[in-house]
Amino acid sequence: MTELTLDRVSKHFEDDGDVVVAVDEVSIDIEDGEFLVLVGPSGCGKSTTLRMIAGLESVTAGEIRLDERVINDVPAKNRDIAMVFQSYALYPHMTVRGNMAFGLEESTDLPNDEVAARVEETAEMMGIGELLDRKPGELSGGQQQRVALGRAIVREPSVFLMDEPLSNLDAKLRAEMRTELQRLQEELGTTTVYVTHDQTEAMTMGDRIAILDDGELQQVGTPLECYHEPANLFVADFVGEPAMNFLDVTRREEGDGAVLVCDHFEYPVAADIADALAGSEDLVLGVRPEDVELRDGEPSGDHDVPATVDVVEPTGDENIVYLAFGDTDPDPDETFVATVDGMRRVESGEPVVAHLPEDAIHVFDAATGETLHTRRIESAESQVPL
Repeated sequence: MTELTLDRVSKHFEDDGDVVVAVDEVSIDIEDGEFLVLVGPSGCGKSTTLRMIAGLESVTAGEIRLDERVINDVPAKNRDIAMVFQSYALYPHMTVRGNMAFGLEESTDLPNDEVAARVEETAEMMGIGELLDRKPGELSGGQQQRVALGRAIVREPSVFLMDEPLSNLDAKLRAEMRTELQRLQEELGTTTVYVTHDQTEAMTMGDRIAILDDGELQQVGTPLECYHEPANLFVADFVGEPAMNFLDVTRREEGDGAVLVCDHFEYPVAADIADALAGSEDLVLGVRPEDVELRDGEPSGDHDVPATVDVVEPTGDENIVYLAFGDTDPDPDETFVATVDGMRRVESGEPVVAHLPEDAIHVFDAATGETLHTRRIESAESQVPL
C-alpha cells in the first residue's frame, strides 16, 4: 500500500540573480494504485514536479511523502521509485537483458538467479522475451519503449514515474502503447504518476488528471470532471479538442433572469444561472463544439443564432465546422466551431442556425477567469444514449 502526497511543494531556480518559480505550492494526494496524469502546456512545471518526486531535483519548500515518510532528503536510489524517461535512457553497450537487470543488481542484494528470473518474467509480460540478447541499437522505437518500461517494472517499486514516455512513437504505436500501459498498470496495481502535454493521453489514461499552468495547480479531478466542470477559463480552454468556444459578453438584468449581451446576439438565461453570475458584469460565455446544434431554416428560439458556414474540416467520423455570425464575410477572430456527424453534408457559405443549449453553457468571470456557472456531469451523462 503506497500513497504519494505532495504537500505545498515548490521549486525555485535562480537565473542571473532573479528567482524563477517553476512549481508553486502544488498539493496533490495520490491514492494507492492510482494512475494520476500531470498535464499542461510546455514549461508549466509538470516534469519538474516529477523530477522532485524522483529525487532528481531538490525541493525548495513543502513536503513529498510516501505514505507518512517524508522523502525530501532521501537519495533517489533509496526512494523505491522507478522512472521511465522520454528518451528511454537505455545503455547502448548492454543487451536488453543487461539493461533490465542493471537496476536490480545495483540497488538490491538479490541473487543472480532471482534477478534473471525476474527479468525473463517481465520480458515475457512486455512481449520482448525474444529480444533479451539484442542491444538497443537493434530495436525499433516501440521495442526500446517496452525495454524501458520493463526495466522499471522488474524492480517492483512502490511508485512508477513516467515522463512523456510515448512522445517519440508514431501515432498508431502511441495509441497501442496507451492501451498497453493501462492494462499493465491495472494488472500491477502500482501507484503511477504520468507526465504528458497530450490531452488525449491525459483524458484516456488517467484515473484523475492534475492540470498545471505556469507552475500553479489549476484543477485535480477525473477526466470527465475537468472536461464538463472546469475550475476556470484556463482549464476549459486547455481540455478538449477542438477547444471550447468563448464569447465576451456583459450581463444585463431582465425580470427574474438575465441576458448575456455580445456584439452579435443576446442570450437570455434562467434565474438560477443569473444568481450564479450576480456581482460580475464582464463575462465569458463558453460552449463546447459538440454542444452547438446546427439547424436549417430561421431562428425559432432565444438560444438560436444565425450563422454562415466558413470552413468545413472532415475527419471521417465527424465534420468540424467553422462558423461566422450572421451572413457577412467571416472575421477569423470571431468564428466559432461546431462538430457534426461525419455523414452530414455541410457546405462552405451555407446559412445555418446555431442552437446553443442553455443546459450546456459555461460562464466565467472575464477578469479572474473563475468559473461562475458550468454544466453538471449528471446533465451531460443524461444526454448520452445507452
